[in-house]
Amino acid sequence: MKRNLMFLVLCVCSLLVFGQQTFKADLSCKEENLHLVIDLYAESINVPGMEMFGPMHGYLNGNVYGIWSITSAKVINENNALIRLSNDQGSETQEVKLTKTDDQYIFEQVDGVSIKKVVGKKLVKIPKKLIFKLTE
Repeated sequence: MKRNLMFLVLCVCSLLVFGQQTFKADLSCKEENLHLVIDLYAESINVPGMEMFGPMHGYLNGNVYGIWSITSAKVINENNALIRLSNDQGSETQEVKLTKTDDQYIFEQVDGVSIKKVVGKKLVKIPKKLIFKLTE
């Protein structure tokens, strides 16, 4: 009886481990007031205001100029991914490396145009490296 119970507990625990998907999450960067919604495994997220394009891998919005949608994604390993973001007009793109650490995601610009935010009446580049955490 104890043996069967222990086997059942181990099976449930292993299912929980395999069920976690690192790059499917709602993230936020409180310092820059940004929100990143991602599912890098499947195009399953409708970008607000761009539903006519169908589901995508996710989007970035908040204190930035427009909504940036994830147009392509490549999961490199369980803790690293490359994503390409495009602004809402499709005129600017940015490639980003997303790295998962213990309790946060590091968002680092690799290539492309910097994403901008409005400060006063000016457009200012956001930092090339941002720290995102799971939205609570």
